[in-house]
Amino acid sequence: MLDKIYQALIADPFIAEQAAGRIKFYEYPATGDVSGAYIIIDPISPPIPDDYADDEWLTDTYLVQIDVWTKSRKLTEKLAGHVRKAMWSISFAQKGGIPEYDGGIFRDARHYRGKVYTNIRE
Repeated sequence: MLDKIYQALIADPFIAEQAAGRIKFYEYPATGDVSGAYIIIDPISPPIPDDYADDEWLTDTYLVQIDVWTKSRKLTEKLAGHVRKAMWSISFAQKGGIPEYDGGIFRDARHYRGKVYTNIRE
C-alpha cells in the first residue's frame, strides 16, 4: 500500500515538482535539515481485516499519516491540499490532522483511511 500511496503522490505534478526526492517512508527530517519540502508517509497501524462474507474478510483497512514539512506556511497548506486530492484519487479520505509550527518549520500532519479489496486465498 505504501508504494501505491507514493505513486499517487508523485503522479501529481505540483507534488513531484516541490518534493522530488524528499517523499520518504518513516523518515522524519531534522528540523534544521528542511531545505525543501518534505512529505513523510507513516502507517499508523497495520492493515485491519474488514468487510466479511462467508467467514472470510474481503478488505483491508489502512490508516496512514502523511506529513508535509516546509519553511513556508502557504506552501505547506498548498502541498497538503494536493496530498488530500492524491489520496482521494486512491479512495483514501482524510480523518483528522494536526498543523504545527516549530523553529521556522511548518508541519501539516493528516490522517487518511482507506479500504482495499484483498484476496486472502493467494
